[in-house]
Amino acid sequence: MSTLEQLPVAVIGAGPVGLAATAHLHERGLPFTVLEAGDTAGAAVKQWGHVRVFSPWRYNIDPAARRLLDDAGWVAPDPDALPTGAELVTAYLQPLAELPQLKPHLRYGARVEAISRLGFDRLRTAGREQAPFLVRLTTGEEILARAVIDASGTWGTPNVLGASGLPARGEKDAAAFLEHALPDVLGADRDRFPGRHTLVVGAGHSAANTLLSLADLAAQVAGTEVTWAIRSASPARTYGGGDADALPARGALGSRLRDHVDAGRIRLLTGFTVHEITPTDGRVAVVVRHADGTEESMTADRIVAATGFRPDHSIAAELRLGLDPIMGATRVLAPLIDPNEHSCGTVPPHGVDELTHPEPGYYAVGMKSYGRAPTFLMATGYEQVRSVVAALAGDWQAARDVQLDLPETGVCNSNPADSTGTDSCCGPTPQPAAKGLATGISGGLLSAPLNLISLGAPTTGRAGGCCGS
Repeated sequence: MSTLEQLPVAVIGAGPVGLAATAHLHERGLPFTVLEAGDTAGAAVKQWGHVRVFSPWRYNIDPAARRLLDDAGWVAPDPDALPTGAELVTAYLQPLAELPQLKPHLRYGARVEAISRLGFDRLRTAGREQAPFLVRLTTGEEILARAVIDASGTWGTPNVLGASGLPARGEKDAAAFLEHALPDVLGADRDRFPGRHTLVVGAGHSAANTLLSLADLAAQVAGTEVTWAIRSASPARTYGGGDADALPARGALGSRLRDHVDAGRIRLLTGFTVHEITPTDGRVAVVVRHADGTEESMTADRIVAATGFRPDHSIAAELRLGLDPIMGATRVLAPLIDPNEHSCGTVPPHGVDELTHPEPGYYAVGMKSYGRAPTFLMATGYEQVRSVVAALAGDWQAARDVQLDLPETGVCNSNPADSTGTDSCCGPTPQPAAKGLATGISGGLLSAPLNLISLGAPTTGRAGGCCGS
């Protein structure tokens, strides 16, 4: 065994996908160390702990992690129950992280500042592949690794509120009036919203979740106003597949949101882009620019920026990354997940070959691997790390035997015109499961998952592959 192979694999992030990677590394007998910036496993998930996901437990547990937990006598949750983020942490991630096979290798409060090759900047080639990775923490400590699996996610890098990919004018100065995605409107953050006017910007499921909580609050507290602003001309994509959705919790949420809008409890503004934000007398004035160039203004007390997330690749600036200039995913993966071209049902299963960069041994996995594409599903991340770890172990047959069985259901295209009413763009009824059907953030653990809204529909369902943003 070479000196390089004796070094550990550095896993960045102790969330669901990062911990799944450690379970596979343990099964393969590969040394590893996990670097988690937070103070506990699933630290980012805890920040949206009040939110319930769409997919039941059976789809949220990595197979290798399950084997380790079962061997330790773990009492598994009801496979058909829908967990909250907090339950994912307490019932799954923390027990997994506490296993004696994994716990000694996890480090908390270990934030990665940069990754390079020992003795090599990005320009030097000769001997590069034989040099270990150098992982530098914000404390200045440096760790050597044979490979790096970056499962750090995108939660810490939300998209800006303004249009054109740029911050709105005054966005930074108005930070005191802005909310990160998924505020706990009915819980820990409740005191900021009652009796006030809240503007929610975004057409994805994080926006839908917040809107429904605000509508519930408005029914309890007089004077609470809710405005929903989207850039597109139609909210059809957010409403989703309704009764045709294979995940009842997801379909119910879209139906409930539509009811609030139709009843006037939520004011909907379409063709809306934020141009300028100005704090004014304890409130915030918002200047809106329309597609025809005209502008108008409105005033709110709070703004929820539910505008999605983007990856931060700056820690790997000295590595040779093969990033697509549009998506921010690898050049091979990008055209397979591009929401401008693909429905969720056309994204094929993928693994190490699609995740490989020109820098051998570095892999961004999980939410980060998808760049700006809003089509990631937790089960996809599990299959990614299974494939990557198999490749690191030299088992290329297993690494390339990539499979993902998901039903095609719900709203599957990024074009709102393709999905109107409550019918699915994939057809009026869910399609049967097939090997390699696409992923989607609406079908499982998301950076922006949703509260379960009960409309008398069943509370179980199959994990689906539907796009959202």
